Amino acid sequence: MAKKPTTSSERVYFTSGDNALPLPNLIAHQKDSWRWFVEEGLSEIFSEINPIDDYTGQKLSLKFGKYYFGEPKNTDQFAKENNLTFEAPLHATVELTNKTTGVVEEQEIYLGEYPWMTERGTFIINGTERVVVSQLIRSAGVFFTAETVAGRNYYGAKIIPGRGAWMEFETASNG
Repeated sequence: MAKKPTTSSERVYFTSGDNALPLPNLIAHQKDSWRWFVEEGLSEIFSEINPIDDYTGQKLSLKFGKYYFGEPKNTDQFAKENNLTFEAPLHATVELTNKTTGVVEEQEIYLGEYPWMTERGTFIINGTERVVVSQLIRSAGVFFTAETVAGRNYYGAKIIPGRGAWMEFETASNG
């Protein structure tokens, strides 16, 4: 006979012993990945685009320095109830160099509001809770195939670009 739970949130076990496996932390990878992006990943993105020069490359140069996220304005629950996005402001220190005069100005700027991950590893966009779903993708390249069906040879190739649509070619042995 099943054991009766003492509260509505307790589990009911139909086995003779109470030796269930502990549940793993299934969202740990999502949260760790988000933490890495906030602490290091965004810095790598800024370093890839630094410095930004004017179209001639002769007059002005803009360089991003340190950045930080402020506290979210609302709670995640408030965002859900009011169809808002749970977000945090991003601020960065930028350095503008006038190459003709040599004047360097440094200033902290506001770069916008960015969706912020909840404690549950989700994002709330316009009041709707969303999750990031990882996908496995094929590596870009060319893949050749050869098949023999009913004594006839068939050849094919798949071109898988880094971006864009896949292309597939199939031919018979006689062309």
